[in-house]
Amino acid sequence: MSMVSETGRGRAIPQPSIAAEGVPVWDPVVRVLHWALVIAFAAAWGLGKFGPDQMTLHFWAGYAVAAIVVIRVIWGFVGSQTARFTSFVKGPRKVFGYAREMTSRRPSKTLGHNPMGALFIVGVLIVLAMQILSGLLADPEDYINVGPLAQYVSSDVARQALALHEPLSTLLLAMVAVHILSIVFYRLYKKEDLVTPMFTGRKKID
Repeated sequence: MSMVSETGRGRAIPQPSIAAEGVPVWDPVVRVLHWALVIAFAAAWGLGKFGPDQMTLHFWAGYAVAAIVVIRVIWGFVGSQTARFTSFVKGPRKVFGYAREMTSRRPSKTLGHNPMGALFIVGVLIVLAMQILSGLLADPEDYINVGPLAQYVSSDVARQALALHEPLSTLLLAMVAVHILSIVFYRLYKKEDLVTPMFTGRKKID
């Protein structure tokens, strides 16, 4: 706590320290969408791999993922400053410049996504969109687990969508693993906590 004199009375009153409490970084919408996506994707993946043959619950989990992605994209244009794509998506020079400093043990001290993290976020959204679309168009020809949009495309397109659906889920699982490893790397090597701000919305920066 820092001490600041009260105007006109000379009495010191405590004021919260930015270093102690952190600065606002993630708004409630970003935080809720992040953890909702964790739950929805885990449910969709688990039900797809180990769920019942009739994949109604898998479809509903997929619809939840689709809704989250759509809302996040919209929020990327109209949301708070750190949520907007224009605030964190950078060009190649910024990305490569940040990559060259990755081996430094210093924290990145960025409020929102760093340039490499931003590239990863955009990649995840793109792969999620492809995964969602492939599920909507897929037709396994079992007359049960047919995507709701399969009837509007040719059988060849529906089969190609089905063929892409599982590899895309594997790719997304690999991206989740990279995400977790990155969090561990930042916490242990660069001494930067990326998890707590996604709960509290605030980040401690010296």
